[in-house]
Amino acid sequence: MRTISRVEPPLTARSATMLWLLAVAAGVVETVVQVGLALADDVSTSAVLGQIAVRAVIYGALFVIIDRYFRRGVRWSRYLLAGVLGTVGVVSLVTEPIGWLIDNGDFTTIDWSVSFVTIAALRAVHLTAVISAVYFTFHRDTARWFNAKGRSPR
Repeated sequence: MRTISRVEPPLTARSATMLWLLAVAAGVVETVVQVGLALADDVSTSAVLGQIAVRAVIYGALFVIIDRYFRRGVRWSRYLLAGVLGTVGVVSLVTEPIGWLIDNGDFTTIDWSVSFVTIAALRAVHLTAVISAVYFTFHRDTARWFNAKGRSPR
């Protein structure tokens, strides 16, 4: 009788998983902060609810992909996460600051409010987590694990 043993993911794959989850968590926390600021600025409730709905669907789907597929070594999830979070996500994180630099270009005009520092810190964590996750996602040990035969969601 043959026994089938489950191959444990390497440290690089586990690190990538945690970093992808950290990136999603940073996005969720930033959403909460942005919603609080929008409500304080009297932005319409329907606009805020629309943003919450869109982000909830996106973050929920990403969490499922990370937990259900990536963590278990399903190959396509590597490319999806790198494509969605690694490109579109990074662009969305840096577009606003780059636009501000182009328009203002003067760091002395920064409003160092608590909300600015909080959002900047969350974006720094988010961006660092995504870039690090992409690195670990395509590390050779992670790639070898993903390419092992018999990968399917269980």
